[in-house]
Amino acid sequence: MTEPLANRVIAIAEARELDVFAALLERRGARVLRYPLVKIIDAPDPAPVLAWIRAAADGGYQDLILLTGEGLRRMLSCIERHQPALRPPFLAALQQMRKITRGPKPARALRELGLSSDLPAEVPTTAGVIETLRALDLRDRRVGVQLYGGEPNRPLIEFLGSAGAQVSTVAPYRYADAASDAAAQELLERMRAGEVDAIAFTSKAQVERLFRAAPAELVRAALAATSVAAVGPVVGETLAAHGVTVGAMPQSAWFMKPLTAALSELLAG
Repeated sequence: MTEPLANRVIAIAEARELDVFAALLERRGARVLRYPLVKIIDAPDPAPVLAWIRAAADGGYQDLILLTGEGLRRMLSCIERHQPALRPPFLAALQQMRKITRGPKPARALRELGLSSDLPAEVPTTAGVIETLRALDLRDRRVGVQLYGGEPNRPLIEFLGSAGAQVSTVAPYRYADAASDAAAQELLERMRAGEVDAIAFTSKAQVERLFRAAPAELVRAALAATSVAAVGPVVGETLAAHGVTVGAMPQSAWFMKPLTAALSELLAG
C-alpha cells in the first residue's frame, strides 16, 4: 500500500522535537526538510522567576493561569538549578491553587506532577481563556499568570484587571532565533520555486521568525505557493493575522501526531 505522504516534500519549523516530528512524517513516506526556526531558552535573569515562585510557594496566588506546558517545566528546572528547597512548597501551593489551562499541553505538564487542570479553556487561545474566566467572580482574587515566552499578553492582563483581580505574571522562558536569516530565506526560495509541498508550523514564534526573515509580501507569496499546516488555533490565528491561509489543522488534539494525520489528509490527493 502506498504511504499517504509518499513523494511529498514537507518542511518543518520545529526545533525542540525536530527528530520526533520528522520521524512521524517519514514513516508516512514524506521527505522532510528540517528548518528549525526558533529555539526555547531560559529567561535571561532567573531572579524575577524565582521571586514569583517564592510568592506562589508562600500562598500568594489563589488562581494560576498556565498558558503553556513549557512554562511550568521551565519554572521547575529554574528551581532545581537555583533553589532546590523551593520545590516541595511550590508543589504544595500548586495543589491548593485553582488551575486554569490554555490547551492540552499545560494540562499534560500538570499531570506529570500528579495534578490536574481545574478549568481547561474550551478553545486553547487567549480569547478562550478569557471566555472561561468570564463565568468567575475574580474580584480581589490573587491571580498568577504564566506567560507565553516574553509576550505580555495585554488582552488577558487587561481583562483580569477589569474583573478586579490582582495579577502577577511570570515569564520563565524566551524564544530565540535558531536559524540564520540565510537559512530562512533559503526555505522561502524553495517554497516560491515549488519545491515544497507543505510547511508545518508548531508554534506562533516560528511564524513570526519567518516573517522577520524577509519582507512580508515575499513571505506571503512563498506560503501561498505551499500548503500550510498549523498545529492548533493559536498558530492558525497567527498565520491568518499575516494573511496566510491554513490548509490543515487538527480539529481537537493539538499535537504532532494529529498534525501529521491532518497533513496526510490534506496531501492524500
